[in-house]
Amino acid sequence: MQEITYWVDGAFVPASKALVPINNRGYRLGDGVFDTERTFNGKLFRLDAHMERLERSLKYTRIPLGMSLDELVKITEQTVERNLPLLGQHGDFWVTQTVSRGGGKNVMDVEPTLVSIIVEPLPFARYAHYYDDGVPLVAAAMRSTAQQGMDPKLKSTSRLNMVLADLEAKLIDPDALALLLDEQGNLAEVVSGNLFIARGGAVRTPTTRAILEGVTRDTAMGLVREQGLPLAESELQLYDLFTADEAFLTTTSYCVMPVGKVNGSPIGNSIPGPITRRLMDAWSKMVGLDYVGQMRAYAARAGKPVAVPRAAAR
Repeated sequence: MQEITYWVDGAFVPASKALVPINNRGYRLGDGVFDTERTFNGKLFRLDAHMERLERSLKYTRIPLGMSLDELVKITEQTVERNLPLLGQHGDFWVTQTVSRGGGKNVMDVEPTLVSIIVEPLPFARYAHYYDDGVPLVAAAMRSTAQQGMDPKLKSTSRLNMVLADLEAKLIDPDALALLLDEQGNLAEVVSGNLFIARGGAVRTPTTRAILEGVTRDTAMGLVREQGLPLAESELQLYDLFTADEAFLTTTSYCVMPVGKVNGSPIGNSIPGPITRRLMDAWSKMVGLDYVGQMRAYAARAGKPVAVPRAAAR
């Protein structure tokens, strides 16, 4: 059976043979940045926007890429192409570029930058049931990255606060995702995703002050506007989420996904809510693929329970 191929430090290698030096600063100190895209039908989606964000992260951290951005794009496309024979087996892929500063203890005296590109199967079985049940959220005590420290708009490999928040949420509900608040107690984001709420036919989402500027968030905001719905970026509190008509999350892997409850309290009267459903349909039309149907199909192949599609009132 063919193995997934990575690109690491100048060479294509089987995933099982990919290595990073033990003294690499990305491994030892989280001194690195990354970005992640996904494919639809094997084609990378919005790679240009992800590369622009990666470039901003590199500029902010002063990590040299060691090649042009155009070269990185070309290598990324070649890496995906090498894995296309596995597309039928996995459905579609996550694709991640990681850039770390190199080796050495002195930040001003390090070895050359290490760049890698990895391809992973999308976790369809993990997400499929959320489209019918809604994803449960747990508001974690662990806060989002403080703007006074490392700006949360930076997509850094240093994400231990999110790991700890995720662990905290799953101790309460193993199926939940962690909801992060900022240092003032406002809604920020979920682990690896952005949050939207809808009430009275209008959509609201937290400002970019304390969140990662998600490429999928930006795409979803464009779809909201195309639907002719009012949209605002504003400071939001847990009250706004608890009292919303519906809520949804956006990220690279699951695109648009409904929220079912927060801290055990149901959100809205149906899953997905009418606005969330419209956006899910609009997303599928935009990418030319029923992405929810794809998740259900591959979850079923993996032997995972999949809910029967419905628009059920709770």
